[in-house]
Amino acid sequence: MANIVKYTIEGEEYEAEQGASLLGELRKHGYEVPSLCYHESLTAYGACRLCLVEVRKGKRQKLTTSCNYPVQEGIAVFLDTDRVERNRRMVLELLLAQAPKAPKHLQELAEKYGVKQVRFEKNGDEDCILCGLCSRTCRELVAVNALTFSGRGDQKHIGTPYHEASDSCILCGACVYACPVGCIDLSESGGKRRIKRWGRELPMLVDSMGMPTMTTAQAEYMARRTGLPVTTFGAEKK
Repeated sequence: MANIVKYTIEGEEYEAEQGASLLGELRKHGYEVPSLCYHESLTAYGACRLCLVEVRKGKRQKLTTSCNYPVQEGIAVFLDTDRVERNRRMVLELLLAQAPKAPKHLQELAEKYGVKQVRFEKNGDEDCILCGLCSRTCRELVAVNALTFSGRGDQKHIGTPYHEASDSCILCGACVYACPVGCIDLSESGGKRRIKRWGRELPMLVDSMGMPTMTTAQAEYMARRTGLPVTTFGAEKK
C-alpha cells in the first residue's frame, strides 16, 4: 500500500504518494512551473534547471529542481520567490548562451521571465540545449540506445557514437517529438525518411493506400517486439 504524506504548496495543504516527483505533483494541482528536460514517462534528470522551487524541510530552506525532488512528509514548497526568479533568469541566460540558435520556444520563455540580454559568450550556431530528452527517450522508451552524450565541458554534445550514422537508429522519430526546442530535423521524401542531425536515412513502408507508415527498420523492430509479421506494419514501396 502506498505511503501517503502531507505537504504544503504556498501554504495550501496537499497529499501525495511519498517519493513522487514534486514537479509532477505541482502540475497536477495546476501550478505553472517551467521545464525543458522533464517528461513524466522518463527518469527525471534535472538538466535544464528551470523547474526551480524553494523547499523548506524542518528549519532548512533550499533552492532545488522540482523534477527530481521527491515529495516528503511535512515539506513546504514555495514558487516564484525572488530567489527562484533570479536563478531562473540566470539559467535562461546560460541556456541562450549554450544554444543561441534554438527555436522560438526558448526565446519565448526568456522573454516571459524578463531576460533581455545574454551576458555570457554564445556557443556559435548551436541550437541544442543538452537536456538529454532525446537520448533518454531513445534508451528508456524506444530501447535502442542510438543516442548518447559525449565530450566534457564546453565540448559536451549529444548524438550518435563517433559522429557516425548508427545502425541502431530505426528513425522512429521519437527523439524529434521529445525535443523541447525542436532542434532535431525530420523529413520524408522519395519513399525515405531522414534525420540529418544523426546522418541517418532509411526507406519506408507504405499502407494499402500507398501512404508512408514507418521505416523498414522500425517495422522490423516492432515485429521482433510484438511477434507480428513485418507486413502488419505496411508493405515495401515498389
